[in-house]
Amino acid sequence: MSSVAETVAALEAGALAVIPTDTVYGLACRPDLEDAVRALSALKGRTPAQPIALVAGNAGALVGLVPELDEALLVEGPFTLVLPNPERRLPWLTGARPETIGVRIPDATGVAAELLEAVGVVAATSANAHGGADPARAEDVPAGLRAAVAAVLDGGALPGLPSTVVDLTTPEPRVLREGAVPADEALARFARGRAE
Repeated sequence: MSSVAETVAALEAGALAVIPTDTVYGLACRPDLEDAVRALSALKGRTPAQPIALVAGNAGALVGLVPELDEALLVEGPFTLVLPNPERRLPWLTGARPETIGVRIPDATGVAAELLEAVGVVAATSANAHGGADPARAEDVPAGLRAAVAAVLDGGALPGLPSTVVDLTTPEPRVLREGAVPADEALARFARGRAE
């Protein structure tokens, strides 16, 4: 297992790392390096058409990378939000919908929070084989993935339910994947937020 400093160094060097979030363990890399993102997708067994989210320690870090984001929508917690990306920034992350981008601010604690504070933003997806079980512990990450990354940061046991994915690019919010937050609760939260 790696320290926070070792994991930060690996990410900054353009390598892949396994990191904890507030929900499951993620496979992460620098979002601004297309080659790193392509390597992440290949390791996970995803096609370039499948999007990868930005995961950040705070809203400011996300806006620093994608200035067009509506900061009022950038909530902390177990949500991945699909938001407009009018300038089509970071197209190697956006998959088949370059006009949108997925963003997430975990309610991270401990080493997960330290890591995100240090790096600001990563590109990340669940640290499992595509379609496999979501890892709640570092040792739940498939051995092949752990062997292929430069760092594995152990943040202890996590809930093991992935984030709930909500598309906010349509007139009404749509849940694309139900996860840690039930779909009806997520829809109520974001519908209410838009009305305010």
